[in-house]
Amino acid sequence: MNAEELTKLYRQYTGHEPGQVQPLTPAGSNRRYFRLGPEPACIGVQGESKAENRAFLYMAKYFSQKGLPVPHIWAVSEDGLYYLQEDLGDTLLFDAIRQGRTTGNFNPAETELLHKTIALLPALQMEGAGMDFSYCYPQPELNRKSVLWDLNYFKYCYLKTTGTDFREDKLEDDFQQMATLLPRGGIQAFMYRDFQSRNVMIKNGTPWFIDFQGGRRGPVYYDVASFLWQAKANYTDELREALLRTYLNTLASYRQVDEQDFRNRLRHFVLFRHIQVLGAYGFRGCFERKPHFLESIPYALRNLRRILQEPFPEYPYLTPLLQKLTEPVPVPEELPGLTVHVTSFSYKKGIPSDPTGNGGGFVFDCRAVHNPGKYECYKKLTGLNEPVIRFLEEDGEILTFLNHAYALVDASVTRYLERGFSHLSVCFGCTGGQHRSVYAAQHLAAHLHQKFGIRVELEHREQGIKNTLQPNEQP
Repeated sequence: MNAEELTKLYRQYTGHEPGQVQPLTPAGSNRRYFRLGPEPACIGVQGESKAENRAFLYMAKYFSQKGLPVPHIWAVSEDGLYYLQEDLGDTLLFDAIRQGRTTGNFNPAETELLHKTIALLPALQMEGAGMDFSYCYPQPELNRKSVLWDLNYFKYCYLKTTGTDFREDKLEDDFQQMATLLPRGGIQAFMYRDFQSRNVMIKNGTPWFIDFQGGRRGPVYYDVASFLWQAKANYTDELREALLRTYLNTLASYRQVDEQDFRNRLRHFVLFRHIQVLGAYGFRGCFERKPHFLESIPYALRNLRRILQEPFPEYPYLTPLLQKLTEPVPVPEELPGLTVHVTSFSYKKGIPSDPTGNGGGFVFDCRAVHNPGKYECYKKLTGLNEPVIRFLEEDGEILTFLNHAYALVDASVTRYLERGFSHLSVCFGCTGGQHRSVYAAQHLAAHLHQKFGIRVELEHREQGIKNTLQPNEQP
């Protein structure tokens, strides 16, 4: 990654050289991020698309002028490919609610952050309704074409990869119906499009919005569905309803709301959003080989299964197809009861003993993999945190390492099932038992559970975290 242009831009804006130019882990896009500073500190962005940059820069300026919490833009290069923006720190809302996402019990501080965030959404949507949507990229509004893009993304990148048998002509009929129904009517305003906890940062206890460059004119229901039904957010029904109530109360300060009509329309966008994210997870996971997207699929399927408990008569073929797709796979009675113990650990504290007394199993040494712990911004995080996950996956060494580990462990699990063995131990070690080993253990556990449907007992020893994935239940 070349940061020379960003360094030049920083020098032009501040009048001096940056004391540091630290590459940051990119997200799912092709943009590259750097932290420059330290005085003054800012984030330098290198984008490959001038049109996408232009959309973000216009929206950031527009929202800033409206007094909304978005990063301030410092400077932009003449060619439009580089810009400097305000540094909002390192805390994503996704990480700030980690305890609740993990346990399903959100503490008061986490709950307050979620309510603060959803309460700001109507301001973003309604104030954004007055912008010049011709700046939007790649489309100025949600229309039939863009809905069909996402539906076909699901069909080709997820549905076909599952091997599910389906009638394309009947599915296409329902896709056309959905593409007609979604864009029209209801409350139209600015649609963030990817409004979820990974695109909200927390600075001094306040939510700030990032990555809205895909925004456009569209129905407000899409953003509500994106936030409240985010696959790995793990909100309870009670919390989701409370957050929806906060949103509706705030929206009512901008315009009159027919709540029943709102909820009826929202259902369709919740369904559409899940179809869209399954397509994205399929592409990122199956084609780009990024494990944490595959790990998110069971959560999305669990949410989708609950949504489909109330059928959608508007989509007579799609509804039963999705119901079939989300059915748990039954366990054959003759399947042996294998449990795999997966552990992350620090070599400084010794290799874990096998609690079953069987001995043996696998111990994988992750210390040859590029270590996020060498960088200050990751030292307080673990392999469960989104910034560390992005660092490891964008670096790529951990993916090659895990592919080899998967092949070895899969072969043993297959034979253990055939021979009726009951236990297998797999351990991943690194220097501190915090980053690489935690990531590897977490993803192997999800991989084994998804592929074989077996019981997996997962322990991150140095983090004091234990979790059990029961046979054929969603993790």
